[in-house]
Amino acid sequence: MSLNGKIAIVTGAAGGIGSAISRELHAQGASVAIADLRADAAKHLAEELNTLRPGSAIAVGVDISSTEDAAAAVDAVRSGLGEVDILVNNAGIDKIERFTDSTPDSWRKIIDVNLLGTITMTRAVLDPMLERGSGRLINIASDAGRVGSSGEVVYSATKGGVIAFTKALAREVAAKGVTSNCICPGPTDTALLGQVAEFSEKLYQGLSRAIPMRRIGQPVDIAPAVAFLAGDGAAFITGQTLSVSGGLTMN
Repeated sequence: MSLNGKIAIVTGAAGGIGSAISRELHAQGASVAIADLRADAAKHLAEELNTLRPGSAIAVGVDISSTEDAAAAVDAVRSGLGEVDILVNNAGIDKIERFTDSTPDSWRKIIDVNLLGTITMTRAVLDPMLERGSGRLINIASDAGRVGSSGEVVYSATKGGVIAFTKALAREVAAKGVTSNCICPGPTDTALLGQVAEFSEKLYQGLSRAIPMRRIGQPVDIAPAVAFLAGDGAAFITGQTLSVSGGLTMN
């Protein structure tokens, strides 16, 4: 499998799963735009990748909840690397709390980033993909969007929305050579999982015991699945939801 010559944007790319995805796509030959709200962290990762292959990565500071910011970020990628072949919508936020303790302000922030941010970034890259007759849209949802998760009610709703968005868009763009797929990580060792442990150690331990492979996932467990969906070997796969969860959820 090779992504030589391909140009990818990864959102939330400076975080745990995002950085693993960025490194994997880069290792497969893609040039990668490290898109993240934390511009300094994005710059650091881009510099790391450029030491391996000069000129193959750029950092883009972006707030994906802003339509204007998302459009400007995509324009920056086009200027810095070229036209986008692969979009990985990975950026996401959450606040672990019971729904009855949550607030409308919290709901809006989670929805704006997780769902509307995914929609906004997708729209910003889509037209040239359709014109060229090729493109890969890969959305990082969550098994919480498939089965629900205590303490993550609105988060689960947004991830369920991302899954539905992925499938519906796949139907619209399939004939144009653009694929749209979704990856649902299970419990993965990230800052978000740390919030779960702080919220309820019992819940965290229960998640660990429930995974048939008897371990929490690592960001590097997610990245190869993204690289596969980005490559030529997945050209006839679209509208699919793949759980990477150590068997916690099974279709």
